[in-house]
Amino acid sequence: MTPFRNEPIVDFARDESARRAQAAAIEGFKAVEAPLVVDGRRLPLRDAIESTSPIDPKILVGRAGKATAAQARKAVEAAHAAFGRWSAVPPEERAEILVRAAAGMRARRWELNATMILEVGKTWTEADADTAEAIDFCEYYAREGLRYAQDPPVTPVPGERNRLRYVPMGAVVSISPWNFPCAILTGMAAGPLAAGNPVIMKPASVSPIIAWKSFEILEEAGVPPGVLQYLPCSGGEVGDLLVDHPLVRVVSFTGSKEIGTRIHERASRVGKGQRWLKRTVIEMGGKDAIVVDADADLEAAAAGIVASAFGFQGQKCSACSRAIVVGKAYRPVLDRVVALTRALRVGDPRDPATQVGPVVDGRQLKKVSDYIRIGRREGKLVAGGRRLDGPGYLLEPTIFADVDPRARISQEEIFGPVLAFTRAKDFDDALRIANDTDYGLTGAYYGTRTAEAAERFHVGNLYLNRKCTGALVGGHPFGGFKMSGTNSKAGGPDYLRLFLEAKAIAEKV
Repeated sequence: MTPFRNEPIVDFARDESARRAQAAAIEGFKAVEAPLVVDGRRLPLRDAIESTSPIDPKILVGRAGKATAAQARKAVEAAHAAFGRWSAVPPEERAEILVRAAAGMRARRWELNATMILEVGKTWTEADADTAEAIDFCEYYAREGLRYAQDPPVTPVPGERNRLRYVPMGAVVSISPWNFPCAILTGMAAGPLAAGNPVIMKPASVSPIIAWKSFEILEEAGVPPGVLQYLPCSGGEVGDLLVDHPLVRVVSFTGSKEIGTRIHERASRVGKGQRWLKRTVIEMGGKDAIVVDADADLEAAAAGIVASAFGFQGQKCSACSRAIVVGKAYRPVLDRVVALTRALRVGDPRDPATQVGPVVDGRQLKKVSDYIRIGRREGKLVAGGRRLDGPGYLLEPTIFADVDPRARISQEEIFGPVLAFTRAKDFDDALRIANDTDYGLTGAYYGTRTAEAAERFHVGNLYLNRKCTGALVGGHPFGGFKMSGTNSKAGGPDYLRLFLEAKAIAEKV
């Protein structure tokens, strides 16, 4: 294969043909019926999950089958039964399937983007970046599957021929989030598939339609029946069953700390008939900070803070939710961030000029609104703070100044367009504040003491003199420290190893 290269993101402002194609895809979008797929069979829609748009809840994006406990058990059994067949497929063939899936996503790019714009409220650029990342995961993991198929070197032993081989593990339950509903879902399927493991794909309940389209593309690319199950379901009703099932070998999860820690605990139990210790691959949340030193480029820092805090309405585990600014730089950075934030265009993401769209649903609206009320007690409101009129779940990007580092809005993950500003005395104080949370996912430092920041800023993904969002597959392996998860490093050279186990073979000669 050619060397991996990241898929370019479309510049809709410059590319008129892309702009026309995207507008047509949004205008022509039709609601989708997405059946459960278990053991290669499409099951009739009986009980269904209705996916409506955060732009306007009256807009139906589609209906997806809602799995019962019995159907979930059947999906696990089917994946377990398919393991022998799929693990025996040569790595080259598995890689070819993923490369074809990447091509299928390129061919349906505008459709995928339109689905995310409508289903989760992404702006055009955010949706296209999501699709591009899904393409990257397919291409990157295809190549990684070939690399892991090559036996690594071992120390020679006289009189023996020795090998170390990486072999697939078994059925993988993949529980993916709604915030990157194409990219993360696709990556969490493509990685285990490249390594030779069947996958039970459980998408988030608020984004099953984009998940269906990703499933369709993987299926059309050649993933055999029974190897990939499409299983929308209630996490509360069926999630525990999937995690607890003795035939599940790996549980892969991206989402909140509360659910991630619960999965980690449940997966550690050995059920009746279980013949292995389950592996968990867990990426949780963040309380990510951007530190601005006194000698930083303040204009660049302000732009980076705004992009990181309010891209996709702050609904990224990598989003900047704390700005920690040193000394005299505090007021100029705060003022500039407030000015840039007030200039953001908030509205309907079907409009290509929109920069900030709605939060994903009514529950998220209530959660973020509750934190804004808390923030009014814990800091000084300097921008935003209101819900905007209209049928959608639109909130103004909100900034609180002079927030104590131990305040709730400085410590708890909000997952919305809310930013807390804190003043630090000096560089050491700023890093102490930045590190003083339960999380350690992403962070950024603006200033000249980059070597010290790299050593002492304790996060899994640190960015120096640039924003803290926008990790690229291959270039920025993604996963955090502490309560941000198991440091899975998605999109990096360690990721497929999480779905493989090592087998040493020694032969006397």
